[in-house]
Amino acid sequence: MRPPFPFPPAALRLLACGALSWAVAAGELPPGGEQAAILARIKAPDFAGRDFVISNYGGTPDGDCTGAIAQAIVACHEAGGGRVVVPAGVWLSGAVHLRSNVNLHLAEGATLRFYPEPARYLPVVLTRFEGIECMNFSPLIYAFEQENVAVTGQGTLDGSANAGTWWAWNNKATSNPTRQSADRQRLDQQGNDGTPVAERVYGEGHFLRPNFIQPYRCRNVLIEGVTIINSPMWEIHPVLCTNVTVRGVHVHSLGTNNDGCDPESCRDVLIEDCVFETGDDCIALKSGRNNDGRRVGVAAENTVIRRCLMKDGHGGVTMGSEVSGDVRNVFVEDCQMDSPHLDRAIRFKSNAMRGGVIENIFVHHVEIGRVARAVLSVEFDYEEGAHGPHKPVLRNVLIEGVTTKSAGCVAVMTAFPGATIDAVRLKDCIFRGVEGADVLKDAGTLTLQNVAIEPAKAGKK
Repeated sequence: MRPPFPFPPAALRLLACGALSWAVAAGELPPGGEQAAILARIKAPDFAGRDFVISNYGGTPDGDCTGAIAQAIVACHEAGGGRVVVPAGVWLSGAVHLRSNVNLHLAEGATLRFYPEPARYLPVVLTRFEGIECMNFSPLIYAFEQENVAVTGQGTLDGSANAGTWWAWNNKATSNPTRQSADRQRLDQQGNDGTPVAERVYGEGHFLRPNFIQPYRCRNVLIEGVTIINSPMWEIHPVLCTNVTVRGVHVHSLGTNNDGCDPESCRDVLIEDCVFETGDDCIALKSGRNNDGRRVGVAAENTVIRRCLMKDGHGGVTMGSEVSGDVRNVFVEDCQMDSPHLDRAIRFKSNAMRGGVIENIFVHHVEIGRVARAVLSVEFDYEEGAHGPHKPVLRNVLIEGVTTKSAGCVAVMTAFPGATIDAVRLKDCIFRGVEGADVLKDAGTLTLQNVAIEPAKAGKK
């Protein structure tokens, strides 16, 4: 049952003061027809009823199965498609490259464990590192310009990352610069300078970590059922893809920059019935960083997120910070968020170097147990902040039917003169257990309609 909202406007109680505008929203409800049209276009790929079991190609439990998996994928692809099956047991591998019409399927009880050795992810491939195209280590599972590809099953994908391997490349707990810092700065400069992508070569001798699963310029992608642990960096990262379904996936990976699912410059994306427990944002929509994102110029658009559970993370559902190509038409509904280690529920972040337009965002019926910092966070002063010529825009946001049991505050919205925050609305929400005042700086107009804010009781969180 969805909770009733019996509170009349006169019953509103507000902790925050300052720049907050308190008014009844004049906007309409989200366009349900548009969401239905998006869902009608998203169809998971079908695969032929043929199985190619990796043990039939020389794979052995606890042995190096990289070659066996590659052979099975080629055989499956050349036969017209089907499933490449990883049976129950523990199987070791380097980079896996999928081909069209191939479903990499992990049987129940199967663990595909990836070596934490960078040399096994060479030669370099075209990828994006934090929103900038480059030639870098292959993602652990990669597909380039393929159609009808999938990773499915009830098994586990283990990236073998820990503080002594991949995560050590960006160990923010140390007082010294992280190993990836010089490479990240160099790549950022190459993107801003317009250096040809073929000349942005990293990989061996460098420290830009690969993502776990990355279909790149693919159509008809399905990631379903698997459990993902110990990722080097972002877990599920489709880039420039169309028709993507992520369903029933469990992500548990608490390392640095371990985002759960980051569709980047993708169109028509469905993320449903997933569980995220991450070291960074649970779900983050992205569209490229700075000049390189504007060069590619492809928005993240038409995304539906529903019936997901977000636990630990910097943000539950985030747009940014790499949004230079814009984000639009996002629908979040019937989700749950709850953890003392979940910092924010709905998060937007950009700055004057990244810019970008984020618009048409509809959040409906999200139940929040505990969120540590804020229900709504807009960080337009992220990293470079106001230092740049590309002012970010956030507009037409409706957050409706959201409830909390415990929250640091309702809203933290920090921007700068010239940035645009327009038509952000909270409607029919009940925020209980609110501990502190909102923070609003150059925050535009936040509108509330039929919203109750109940302070936390002293001594309780």
